Amino acid sequence: MTNPWLALEPGADAARRTRELRRAHERFLSAGSIAGPVRPVVADSWRRSARWVDPDGLAPVERADAELDEHRERHPLAQVMPLFRELLGPIADDGRHLLAVCDAEGRLLWVEGRQGVRARAERMNFVPGARWDEPHAGTNAPGVALAVDHPVQIFAAEHFSVPVQPWTCCAAPVHDPRTGLLLGAVDVTGGDHLASPYSLGLVQAAARAAETHLATLPAPATASVTLSALGRDDAVLSLGPRRIRLGHRHSEIVVLLASHPEGLDSDRLSFELYGDRRLKPVTPRAELSRLRHRLGPLLDSRPYRLRTPVLADFQTLSDHLAAGDAAAALAAYRGPLLPSSEAPGVVRQRGLIDDRLRDLLISSRDPVLLRRWVRTPWGADDLFAWQALLGATAPGSPLLPRVARRVAELDAELGLPPG
Repeated sequence: MTNPWLALEPGADAARRTRELRRAHERFLSAGSIAGPVRPVVADSWRRSARWVDPDGLAPVERADAELDEHRERHPLAQVMPLFRELLGPIADDGRHLLAVCDAEGRLLWVEGRQGVRARAERMNFVPGARWDEPHAGTNAPGVALAVDHPVQIFAAEHFSVPVQPWTCCAAPVHDPRTGLLLGAVDVTGGDHLASPYSLGLVQAAARAAETHLATLPAPATASVTLSALGRDDAVLSLGPRRIRLGHRHSEIVVLLASHPEGLDSDRLSFELYGDRRLKPVTPRAELSRLRHRLGPLLDSRPYRLRTPVLADFQTLSDHLAAGDAAAALAAYRGPLLPSSEAPGVVRQRGLIDDRLRDLLISSRDPVLLRRWVRTPWGADDLFAWQALLGATAPGSPLLPRVARRVAELDAELGLPPG
């Protein structure tokens, strides 16, 4: 086949191909091997999906009602839904197809078509608010289009999830024309007849038309890019209304790049991530390639850096620490930086932040701030903080006996002599 993104070559027997794909799918699930007429883009997606998805399961529904309505209203693709309905609505209105639009996380925002076909799709949770990215729904056109950032068809038993295999779909990613960031995907879902060059070309043209239309709209006020990484293992990057939850390794990479706005070359970034462990050069590059699919041009290379300044919560905390503002620093602290990360660069920065915060709180001798600190999970066993609180508590305070008791308990646990 000359076009790897098309499901069937001209003249192919759809029924025969479906049977071959079902056998290949069953063989993959039982033996882990892929043979037969499985396209490389599908084979790669099956391998990824097998790590995450039960082949007999359904996509989870994450948002509904008012929460979903608010998310849709704020999403940039709401501005091009009239255009999608104009270009693809006649297909979705024929009683055999659905028009669907998802955000960059694979969350379906709109699913439109005749009631009968929507009722059938509901049985596989192809509904607004459901997650149809690969990690939640396996191989499907919107999920693969987002994963590889390319228009694609997924035909019948090419779907990883068995309940979805009666369907065929075509999807194309849609980008912000100003920043290049992935906004989501537009999809048409229906029967086997969708496996044609015409269907894929039509969906791709609709995506390009949407990008062109978005480029003509007034530029929104510059959206700040914020990063939340304190007290959470998976950092969240917010670009205006869009929130991207990063995986473990991608969280580490973005934290390190946000900490080095001048950028890091590949060797330095690899060392900050992996230390002295010997890794194949492809390992960091593969992670960065996957991250670029999610962040688009926000991630630059040579050196690796974030093109837009990022307001990170741990940097705001560091600013308060540098200014000696103990109250503001404690208010900004949501927990350790990426607590489970073992990346040397993150571990070093996490320890520095925590030590500076403790030192500032202890030296402040402010009983209110010290009480707040020792009530947190991170300060509950901090002997030095409890000792500082004991010294800062006024004589005759009803809290004094309890603080003294806690200091004695921690002394005993550490094997220290009383007093």
